[in-house]
Amino acid sequence: MKPIYKRILLKLSGEGLMGGKNFGMSAEVIKNLAEQIKAVHDAGVEVCVVVGGGNIFRGAKEASAGMNRTVADQVGMLATVMNALYIQNALEAAGTPARVLSGLSIPQVCETYMYRRALRHLEKGRVIIFAAGTGNPYFTTDTGAALRASEMQCDVLLKATQVDGVYDADPRKDKRAKKYEAVSYDEVIRRQLGVMDMTAVSLAQENNIPIVVFSQHAPDALAQAVSGKGSFTIIKKEV
Repeated sequence: MKPIYKRILLKLSGEGLMGGKNFGMSAEVIKNLAEQIKAVHDAGVEVCVVVGGGNIFRGAKEASAGMNRTVADQVGMLATVMNALYIQNALEAAGTPARVLSGLSIPQVCETYMYRRALRHLEKGRVIIFAAGTGNPYFTTDTGAALRASEMQCDVLLKATQVDGVYDADPRKDKRAKKYEAVSYDEVIRRQLGVMDMTAVSLAQENNIPIVVFSQHAPDALAQAVSGKGSFTIIKKEV
């Protein structure tokens, strides 16, 4: 492994933690992700993680079904805290120091996010797992990932998905879907490509943080992405 990035933010979806389940977490999937993060961390890369909560609860979906949106998003944020704690435990079991920092104040469970505290954890060689998104309703964990990547001055935002990049259509439904090797922020926004919400893409663009979209399923997927290898799409300023 020859990392081309010094500090990364890895965005994990809640759905990506389920494995073959219809709900909740797969211990096997999370163990594999922890081992991948450990390998990259041991190679000298500073690692930040943001995880979604869609495997447990999706605030926007529940809001569309009639639930108060603010309450629904708060429940969704708590779901991300549960996922973050599970990942922290898996990392520690693998021998990698990790801390969960939450956008919501839950002191009995994890630390509350503070910018300087987060930097201190990175300086001490710990993996940081950012939970509860931005701590505010109406903002997705994608936006939370772009925000934390900006605050931590990460070199790249790595988005692990179920497919190996950005396509002009859903490749799981359309066999003619075309994959982009590289695409600009502007085109993602203009064509509403849907890889991340547009607020997240705009924030990454404003702070000139490239977004690398890759599949999490290969055993060394993260190491490949950090080394600029494998199959992925990069979203950046100019193509």
